[in-house]
Amino acid sequence: MKRNPIIPFLLIAVFGLGLIFFLSLEGLDNSKEMAKEEKGGEQAEGETAGAFEPEGFYKQTCAGCHGGNFEGGAGPSLKGVGGKLSKDEIKEILTNGKGAMPPGLVPAENADAMADWVSKIK
Repeated sequence: MKRNPIIPFLLIAVFGLGLIFFLSLEGLDNSKEMAKEEKGGEQAEGETAGAFEPEGFYKQTCAGCHGGNFEGGAGPSLKGVGGKLSKDEIKEILTNGKGAMPPGLVPAENADAMADWVSKIK
């Protein structure tokens, strides 16, 4: 029962190289499609710039530090922040940052809407 072990090795190697070649061709096609979508995506973002949703933005950007229920974590708790700070102070923190919070997380054009929303958190 002595068989040549080089034959299965060569078959696997040829199959693997062929698979890599064909998948790379598929990747080239996908990269062209992704570039087209990205160009179209920029236009779509410009069209929907007025539809800013503070709660959705919070869930995507802020919840990691301030918690899903505004209880805090790496960042401070946001519960009752509207009673402690004015909307202008909240907007200032959102645009310029404070402490560990980096500046510019909230786009300047959306800072008013976000500050209004944050001030109403209870």
